[in-house]
Amino acid sequence: MPVFKTLSDDDPLLLTSPLIRSVLKTAQYIEENGGIGLTPSGAFNRKFVLWAAGEFNWPGYSEEELFRVNKVLNEWDFPPVGDIHELLLGLKLARRYKGKLLLSKAGKSLTAAPGALFTELVPAFLFSVDHGAHLRRDSHLLGNWDIFLNVINVEADHGATRSALRETLYGAHDASGSIHDSISSDLYVTVLRPLCWAGLLKEDDGNSRFDEAFTKTELWRRTLRLNTDRDLKFRVIH
Repeated sequence: MPVFKTLSDDDPLLLTSPLIRSVLKTAQYIEENGGIGLTPSGAFNRKFVLWAAGEFNWPGYSEEELFRVNKVLNEWDFPPVGDIHELLLGLKLARRYKGKLLLSKAGKSLTAAPGALFTELVPAFLFSVDHGAHLRRDSHLLGNWDIFLNVINVEADHGATRSALRETLYGAHDASGSIHDSISSDLYVTVLRPLCWAGLLKEDDGNSRFDEAFTKTELWRRTLRLNTDRDLKFRVIH
């Protein structure tokens, strides 16, 4: 299984992760505002979601992009906010109290130590969150995170497109059956995009928004220890 190495709390690489950066901002918001207001259903209120849209700088979900398709912002309109909410509650880093979300003692301790936060939060985000919750119910990607990470570790060491990763894992798409490649779409939503959100992959649109290029980030190289590390070729740095 993959092993995540803990970085020092002041390592600037930690803030290259959209997930870690946004959780730290969320913790700061909670402390400065006495909590995050919740709707009657328990979701984050619009005031916080609007603030998060402007502060998180989340790839693919800028404030401008969000308001392009929404008149107001609810938690479900900004999926990463929902993931953060789920993680904070699931890891017991926060609790609901009198209509607000507050940091727990463990949450205050962990958000004060970004290195430990990364080691705790990123595996939970990748392996526990249902990234395909909104996909078709009959859609199920074969494989597991151990396979995905070890394959991507080698294939994306110097960059690989989504179609190349799809071909390595599942074979090439047969376009004669259907133009739409559901396996490629599921791979992006449930594996590649979460890795980008965690800060472990970098996405480049390249020549097509349906065949993006992905490259391992320095955060991946510094924190992940995988079985296929022995198969990597040494990089020549000039």
